[in-house]
Amino acid sequence: MSDPADLRRPPTAPPGRRSARPVRWLVGTVAALAVVALIVLTAIPIVVTRDIANRHVAFSQTWSGDAYGIDSERVSLTTSDGLTLAAHAVHHPSPKAVVIFLSGTHNPSVTAFFGHAAWLLGHGYASLLVELRAHGESTGERIGLGFEEVMDVQAAVDHLGRHPAYVDVPIVAYGLSLGGATAINATGLTPEIDVLVSLSAFSSWSDVFVASMGLPEPFASVQRPFVGLYTSVAYGFDRRTITPKEQIRNLGGRPALLMHSRGDTQVPFDSFERLVAHAPPHVETWVREGDAHLIVAEGTFLQPQDDAAYAARVLSFLDRNVGN
Repeated sequence: MSDPADLRRPPTAPPGRRSARPVRWLVGTVAALAVVALIVLTAIPIVVTRDIANRHVAFSQTWSGDAYGIDSERVSLTTSDGLTLAAHAVHHPSPKAVVIFLSGTHNPSVTAFFGHAAWLLGHGYASLLVELRAHGESTGERIGLGFEEVMDVQAAVDHLGRHPAYVDVPIVAYGLSLGGATAINATGLTPEIDVLVSLSAFSSWSDVFVASMGLPEPFASVQRPFVGLYTSVAYGFDRRTITPKEQIRNLGGRPALLMHSRGDTQVPFDSFERLVAHAPPHVETWVREGDAHLIVAEGTFLQPQDDAAYAARVLSFLDRNVGN
């Protein structure tokens, strides 16, 4: 007969068996945290990139050729996806080359390159200043982050190809920041471009996004694929390889000059290092110390000839490769 005290004692699990409840709770907690982390990692690039890209940039300041004492022709370009781009042609009667200038994500307007155009005109170079899509007087409501701007450059190349003054004249793609990344992408995809000059270009949008967030490893490596996934969805999976670090591989033997500043806070220096690592060995580089996203010495972008070191480096490169 059972002892009444035994009836009040809770049953015990058989030897070697434990309650599954704590294990299920732990698994459920880990799974919930993983889902939350996945949602956060997916949402961050969507929220941040949309804020950067889903806009039309209206410039508070623009420049004209008149300010530099040079004539310019207002040109309209039509891209393959139906956008109209504002461009400005600076002609030379017998050009050594024609330089396509491209500017950055939010500033400045490409018309800030009129100073470069005037300076190079005096050395025998024509120019075409192209305002990228969703900037200034160009149409479009979304910045393409380098994935779509290659169509803008192709429209410029097509325009030059139809212009009788530029038959057999070498084409130079010359860009700053987003414009630098676009110049690299366009050169990789466009055999008609003969020479590349890139200032402060990012190696890919994923790379500069993660670097700008200041994420340490391994968090940066975890976030990077989610940025790539978002841009693939937003801009098309067929464009996922249109990144500077991939397209610079397609340079072949064409001359290229990559410039960056070691302390750049807008496009960190590791983007430059990635580009150099992926570039053919003949590519030339020029590095400035400090934080100089515009590359030229402070206050000289509108008058690049006032930065003697920059002017000499660029002009030497151009004259060696297309000046003859």
